[in-house]
Amino acid sequence: MAVSVVAPEHSSALQKEAERLSVNSEAAILIDARSGDVLYKKNEEKEMAPASITKIATGIIALESGRADDQVVVSRNARQTDGTRIFLAEGEQKPLEDLVYGLLMNSGNDAAVAIAEHIDGSVTAFSQRMNRFAQSVGANHTNFTNPSGLYEKEHVTTAADMAKIAAYAMKNEKFREIVRTRIKPWEGKEWKSELVNHNKMLVSYQGANGIKNGFTSQSGFTLVTSAERNGTELIVVLLKATSSNQIYKDAIKLLDYGFSHYKTVPVLKAGAKISEGEGSYYASETVYASIPKDDMFKVRIVPQNGLIVETTSGLTREYPSVLTKEQHLEAGAPAPNEQTDAVDTASKYSLPEFFMLFFWWLMIVFMSWMMILLLKKERV
Repeated sequence: MAVSVVAPEHSSALQKEAERLSVNSEAAILIDARSGDVLYKKNEEKEMAPASITKIATGIIALESGRADDQVVVSRNARQTDGTRIFLAEGEQKPLEDLVYGLLMNSGNDAAVAIAEHIDGSVTAFSQRMNRFAQSVGANHTNFTNPSGLYEKEHVTTAADMAKIAAYAMKNEKFREIVRTRIKPWEGKEWKSELVNHNKMLVSYQGANGIKNGFTSQSGFTLVTSAERNGTELIVVLLKATSSNQIYKDAIKLLDYGFSHYKTVPVLKAGAKISEGEGSYYASETVYASIPKDDMFKVRIVPQNGLIVETTSGLTREYPSVLTKEQHLEAGAPAPNEQTDAVDTASKYSLPEFFMLFFWWLMIVFMSWMMILLLKKERV
């Protein structure tokens, strides 16, 4: 995902409408999932308790670090985990993928601990892996101390960081499949029922396709949700709402705002080249931007390989790390790996190739000699 830095809003009308949005959650952010562009923000860098949206990080790490059919043995520690559970039994064995379903759909804290112990041997070691992962996606103000989201003073994140984590996770097709699943049968050793996705947006909002909600008494209600319409996918993160009803109202309000005013467009396709002065640059992957619905756009390059997108209504977005400078050879310089010294012709071929060429050379000499003999006969 391209990381974008958003310049001041292009239109006072759009800015005023965003300011009029009455979002009651203490922190909030709305981003375009493909470009990372920020469309709305409120206290987005404030460090807060995430509750069970922590499990977004746990789930994507599990899918990337383990195999779906890995057999996870549930420990006593996992069995006795506090909070929401899927009632795993001590000694029970379940495929890793099943536990990720239980983690993300039914918010199983016991599944979170079982996953952590399976992958890294302990909750502490897995939490360290979670923090390395957070750093790798640019979530620099996040510190995880457990895989479930149970409240601990040092277990914190920000709305902006969770948006980055969610956008990364939603690139994984298996993750997307899990978080949009509404109901799934469950056959456990102690609990035979069905997993029911706790994210109410899946049944109440058009285009909703994920991803996770949470609650503890210290964090309040938290929610990360996504929706896609007409090729535009948006992600909302909300932290510390006072009620479940209020947090879903905030999510709908922000998604409606985003879909009403913005569209996602590819501004530079993968492999496309763009020149600035004497330099040429190319995009290794398609670069997207979120722009006002009625706008056209143009692109240009700034120093340090930055790509600038400018729209007809005056919005400017900057993508500083999406281009690679093309390397040009100086005139007369050898191409990479090119041999500058003379090389015997025979050394360019394998032994069988050499004998084949030698055979054809003999045939040509023989045919030429025969032609000369025939010509001499005719003259006589």
